[in-house]
Amino acid sequence: MSTGPGIVRNAIERTIVGQKGVIEGLLLALLCGGHVLLEGPPGLAKTLACRSLADALHGEFKRIQFTPDLLPSDIIGTRIFDQRETAFSTVRGPIFANVVLADEINRAPAKVQSALLEAMQENQVTIGPETHRLPDPFIVMATMNPLDSEGTYALPIAQMDRFLLKIDLDYPSRTDEFAILERFAINRAPVIGPVATLEAVRAWRAAAHAVHVDDALKRYIVELVVVTREARHASIDYGASPRATLAIANLARAKALLDGRDYTVPDDVRAVAVAALRHRVGFNFRVGADGGPSRVLEELIARIPVP
Repeated sequence: MSTGPGIVRNAIERTIVGQKGVIEGLLLALLCGGHVLLEGPPGLAKTLACRSLADALHGEFKRIQFTPDLLPSDIIGTRIFDQRETAFSTVRGPIFANVVLADEINRAPAKVQSALLEAMQENQVTIGPETHRLPDPFIVMATMNPLDSEGTYALPIAQMDRFLLKIDLDYPSRTDEFAILERFAINRAPVIGPVATLEAVRAWRAAAHAVHVDDALKRYIVELVVVTREARHASIDYGASPRATLAIANLARAKALLDGRDYTVPDDVRAVAVAALRHRVGFNFRVGADGGPSRVLEELIARIPVP
């Protein structure tokens, strides 16, 4: 079994046609110990990509379908009274898994979404008077459908900030769609066998954390975040927080490791900056006329001299 994270990417690509950015984003989040938000129209293999990542690991996978009637206890668990033992016992919810898929996360009200906040930030949950640690590694992969807003709830800003990166999916090219037709018109998506252990994932995370980031590159990262606050762009109401600075640095390290390097380069930073910023910057109604959040961020990033 290979010792590099590239083996996981190769395994996922045997199932997912195209969507290179999605696959890389999932791997970067895994290497950083962060969480990822996938937004795109239905039928673009968001759920399949998340499931494929889980299948490639020797870990536990749980899928939570978010609906308006979901309760926080349906996610984190609850305490029940055992009449035979005359004592309370804890029943753990599906959040206790290495890979958790929060499908259509914006279809549950804020009270349910907030149940994920402690898990995503502290890697623990509180059930009654007890606090329980979550498995290591632990990653939440949430999906949203931007086309159907009926019956949905906006994610709180605090929860959006908990996601390490946000990936926007688009329709495949003609070539990729033909390949999808050839591969899946008759047969179902193949099940990926485990190709990496949880111990290997923890080792990769340690290696990513040790990747060198030069001081000039650190200053470059800071400028990329500060420009979202100080540019006074007509489409931006507020800029990104320092959490975005940390996210870009960590993602750049993971990107370098995924490309087989123990040092970061400016291209690593530019490759991950938009995904780390697009959900942390407050855009207003003018953003549509300016080409969308990604286009606005790319324009701001282009203003900063590359070291």
